Amino acid sequence: MLLRAGCVSFFAKTPILFEYSTTRFHPSLFHHCFHSLNPINARTRCFNKRFSMNKPTHLLTTAAAAALIREPSSSKSSKKARYDSPEGKLRGKLDTCSKNGDLAEALRLYDAARANGIPLSQHHYNVLLYLCSSCNGNGNGSEKLDKDLVKLGLERGFEIFKQMGIHKVAPNEATFTSLARLALAKEDPEMAFDLVKKMKGCGVMPKLRSYGPALFGFCSKGMADKAYEVDAHMRECGVLAEESELVALLKVSVEAKRDDRVYEMMHRLRAAVRQVAEETARVVEDWFMSERAVKVGGVSWDVEKVREGVVKGGGGWHGQGWLGSGNWRVARTHIDEKGVCQSCGEKLVCIDIDPKEAENFATSLTSLACQREVKGDFLRFQEWLQQHGPFDAVVDGANVGLVNQHDFNFFQLNSVVRQLQRMSPSKRLPLVVLHKSRVTGGPAQYDKNKKLLESWNKSGALYATPRGSNDDWYWLFAAVSCNCLLVTNDEMRDHLFQLLGTNFFPRWKEKHQVRLATSNGRPELRMPPPYSIIIQESEQGSWHIPTVIGDDLETPRQWICATRARDASSRCL
Repeated sequence: MLLRAGCVSFFAKTPILFEYSTTRFHPSLFHHCFHSLNPINARTRCFNKRFSMNKPTHLLTTAAAAALIREPSSSKSSKKARYDSPEGKLRGKLDTCSKNGDLAEALRLYDAARANGIPLSQHHYNVLLYLCSSCNGNGNGSEKLDKDLVKLGLERGFEIFKQMGIHKVAPNEATFTSLARLALAKEDPEMAFDLVKKMKGCGVMPKLRSYGPALFGFCSKGMADKAYEVDAHMRECGVLAEESELVALLKVSVEAKRDDRVYEMMHRLRAAVRQVAEETARVVEDWFMSERAVKVGGVSWDVEKVREGVVKGGGGWHGQGWLGSGNWRVARTHIDEKGVCQSCGEKLVCIDIDPKEAENFATSLTSLACQREVKGDFLRFQEWLQQHGPFDAVVDGANVGLVNQHDFNFFQLNSVVRQLQRMSPSKRLPLVVLHKSRVTGGPAQYDKNKKLLESWNKSGALYATPRGSNDDWYWLFAAVSCNCLLVTNDEMRDHLFQLLGTNFFPRWKEKHQVRLATSNGRPELRMPPPYSIIIQESEQGSWHIPTVIGDDLETPRQWICATRARDASSRCL
């Protein structure tokens, strides 16, 4: 049986231990950990099982239910005894050291524990190894480090791991990752890679952070082939590289003059990252301005094959290799409201969204919402939406009514609603989603606002979300399921939207979100761009790379434009 986050979370206090673990434990140990450390959860499940039937004979008062799940005094005593034991006190002190980054004190506690014969658990060792390795950075070689702490962590880290083996304490992913970071501090990425390869043999699956020391270590040494080997191992294990890993691979490919690999990494960035960070942007510019980049490509290419690649890829790229010849002209520029590059004059394209993806996204959204909202409330909303929809636009009423306002402004909200109605092909009102408190209290009590709300309600264009609900789930689901515009200035970056965990959502948002600005005191709608904000490779061989700089209502997004001059010598087959 694998011990997952449900059990590990009771132990994990240090930053490196919050993630899932795949350490193998005996089933009886799992049962003991879960039930002894979380008796309330275990008893609550028993309570739910016994009293889940909708029969009057099974209803309990709040007081009776509380009494049923109240923790027994013997359990409290046993928990207190664990906390007060030498091992429990050591754990608490080491966790404090981890929180404060105090390696010296942690090592003093460790030495004292060994001298006094206090047994150490996996958690104790992992905190110590984490502190030893964190003095050496997080594995990407970008930190400014204290040399004395690095030396101390390096010396003691491997010694502590050796002691862990002597006492037969099983390592987990956090253990191996800390060791890999220590190997990087020794400037030995080969050792770091060997540690990752040994993880599977120990029944431990590596994570992205496990590969960092080896990958970044090889890249910093210019060992391109070894870096590609690490990358291949990652993909075999189903671990996907993110921007920091991809830019490291891009940089080592540029330095090694591996133009085929540079091309590959550019497309992997396109697939994984919608806008590149400034560090990535500089690496991309360095490539296009390098002598090697001048030599890649050719004066002729198969136009039909390139067009076929564009269609197959859904637009915005062809994947047929570098096109054109000669020097690249590289500039930081902007894209106008029609999608035309202000540097080269080329028009960017809009990449289609797969309807099946949208349907799957709406299904996953429903599942998440029902887990976090009162299920009956959200299902009633879905039924209401089927009866009154579809809509051409959905309005996040709370957000729109408060844009540039101190108090909720119904006049501003109504102005947006009327603009959307005029734009609508069917000339119907958009759906306004407001929390019930906004519909019944505050400015909603004024006569003119009451009449406005009543008119929206009669037209089937207002939905008041129940008390205690999060209206974000409601307006997002409505916009996705109706495949329509969504008016909100909410950037949708908080925890709720991170739960969606899909690259479909940014693409959907890009094509459907309408933002609100004010001009001379009046609301003004900023429609979605008629092009996709993603790395684009044109049929003529030009590249346009969006950066993270800009992209608000006042400052346009900054793009990198890399294009070649077209002359009579260039021809297509």
